[in-house]
Parts: sequence; C-alpha cells; structure tokens
Amino acid sequence: MTSESEAAARDQLWMDRAVARIWKLIWAIGAAGAVALVAWRGWWWGAGWVIGTAVSALNFRWLKQLVLAIGGEAAKPRQAVFLGMRYVLLGSGAYVILRFSAISLPAALSGLFVSVAAVIVEIILELAYARNGTVDY
Repeated sequence: MTSESEAAARDQLWMDRAVARIWKLIWAIGAAGAVALVAWRGWWWGAGWVIGTAVSALNFRWLKQLVLAIGGEAAKPRQAVFLGMRYVLLGSGAYVILRFSAISLPAALSGLFVSVAAVIVEIILELAYARNGTVDY
C-alpha cells in the first residue's frame, strides 16, 4: 500500500508541475506573439492575439476544472451546466467584441490556439528530457 500511495503522490506532483509549465508557456507564447504582431501588423492585430490568448487560457482553465470535477468524489450539476455552456459564452463574447471593433478576427482566432501550442511544447520538452529524468527544469 505504501508504494502505491507514494507512486500516486509522485504522479500527482509530476502532473501539477506539467500544468504549471503549460501555464507559463501559454503566457510566454501569448506575450511573444502579441509583441511580434504589434510590430508586424499593428495594434489591432496584437489586440486580437491577446484576446485569443486570454480566451485560450480561460478555456484551458475550464478544461482543467472539468477534469478535476470528473475525477472528484461528488459531481456538481451547476458546474457541469456552466462548463457545458462555456462555448456559448465564449462565442457570444467573441462575436460582440470582434463584430463592433477594429480588432483583427484572424489574429484572435489564431490566438485561440496558444494553449494547444503550449501543450505541444510541453510534450516536446518531456520527450527531450525523458531520457535522464530532468523534465523539471
């Protein structure tokens, strides 16, 4: 029993560190992309990227909460309804912001993929450092 609980604690620590690295990568990729787009295409593209990055980070947070809720002891119906409605909320908010402003729609849509890029970078880092077990950099 002790070895199973130690293994579970080790796995949880590994997962917590991976999620923390993904959060850092989301904001680093978002900031780098915003600076690059402002320099290349102007403030409206940078603003679109920042909005897309923020929505991407919010969606990542909600997905993390959903995973924790599924794995938890008691399901909360209110939380399940809110998590199910998140795409309606995100879509309507994006429509209002982007329909009535000069912010770039392509930049905002591109920014939505920042969390996906962060997860892919984390996978590559874990594969690169898996040989010697030093993934916690």
